[in-house]
Amino acid sequence: MHNLENKKVIAALIIHKGNILIAQKAKNDSLCGKWEFPGGKVEIGETDQECLKRELYEELGINATIGTYFMSSFFEHNNTSYEMRTYWVSSFTGEFFLYEHSAIKWVTPKELSTFDMPDPDKPIVKALENCAL
Repeated sequence: MHNLENKKVIAALIIHKGNILIAQKAKNDSLCGKWEFPGGKVEIGETDQECLKRELYEELGINATIGTYFMSSFFEHNNTSYEMRTYWVSSFTGEFFLYEHSAIKWVTPKELSTFDMPDPDKPIVKALENCAL
C-alpha cells in the first residue's frame, strides 16, 4: 500500500442575478473544452480565501470577495489525493479577461448538468441543482 500526497484545490461559486459562472478550459490545458468552476491549487502558507482571491485575479482578472464555504469533493489524480473546496463569491469588481479559459458563461443551477464538466465538479453540480440563488 502506498500513501498518496494530499493537496487542496479551491473553486469559486460566483453568483450574479441568480446565475453561476462557469469557465471553459483553454486548448493548452489537459482538460481542454471542459467547463469548470474557476479556482486553483493552494500554495504553501496560503489560506483557502487567499488562494481563491489570487486565482480569480490571475485567471479572470477580477477582484473577488470570498464568502462562506459551500462543500468539498474528493478525487485522486497522478498518485495525489485532492480535496476540492468550494466557496461562494459574495461580490466582485473588474472586467472579466480570459487568461486561462476560452469562454465563460452564466448559467442557472439546473443548466449546470448539461455542460461537460470534470468529475471533481460533478458532486458540486448535483448539490447546486436545487439551490435558490
